[in-house]
This record gives sequence, structure tokens and C-alpha cells, in this order.
Amino acid sequence: MKEQVEIRTLKEGRYVIIDDEPCIIKSIAHSKPGKHGSAKARIDAIGIFDNQKRSIVSPVTTKVYAPIVERKSGQVLTVGDNSVQLMDLKDFSTVDIPITEDMKPKLEAGKEVAYLSSMGKVKMDLR
Repeated sequence: MKEQVEIRTLKEGRYVIIDDEPCIIKSIAHSKPGKHGSAKARIDAIGIFDNQKRSIVSPVTTKVYAPIVERKSGQVLTVGDNSVQLMDLKDFSTVDIPITEDMKPKLEAGKEVAYLSSMGKVKMDLR
């Protein structure tokens, strides 16, 4: 799910879709309008699910898509070698989420954890 917004309304910490990947905005730089052009904005962002740095430069009146990122909570059912199975606490559906080795000690069966869901992808939100 996504919504359309103008670049001028975006702020740091919000989300934007760059190259079909939801990203969190780390910095925005605006330039003044020139003699023959409109004001431009440079957006530097990092992918939520792949941690790659991306940037776009375009006029501030350009419309871009912003993903709808949902922060949900779930109960850990099982912890596998490289994934964890969660049960959503609102609709009781189960979700398999890939994890890394450093996340394993923080997870145990029965514990409540937060996770992010956007555009059909999910990610653990361990802070």
C-alpha cells in the first residue's frame, strides 16, 4: 500500500519509495529556483529491508509515492536457524521473518516483539 505525495511535503524520518523499495529519509536538501528552472530537492534515503543507500534529485513539485509502513507486534512462536515465526497479536495470523545470528539471543518463545510490514515485506524491529 502506498500514497502519492509531493516532494516538498516530505521530511527527514518519513518514508519514500525509491526504485520500488520503501526507504526512510535521512536527509533532504532544497535548492533555490534558478533563472530558468524550478527549485530542486535532493533526497538521501536508506532502504528499510535491504539497507542500501539511495538518492533522488527532482523538482519539489514532482509527485512520488510514500509507502504505508505498519509497526505491529507479535508473539514469538518458534525460533529457527535463520527465521522466526510470529503470531500477530491483532488478527492472530502467523508470519515467518528472516533473522540474523545476532538477533537470536534476543528472541525466545512466548516473548512479544515488534516488526515492520510494508508492501508485502516484513522485518524485525529490535531496538
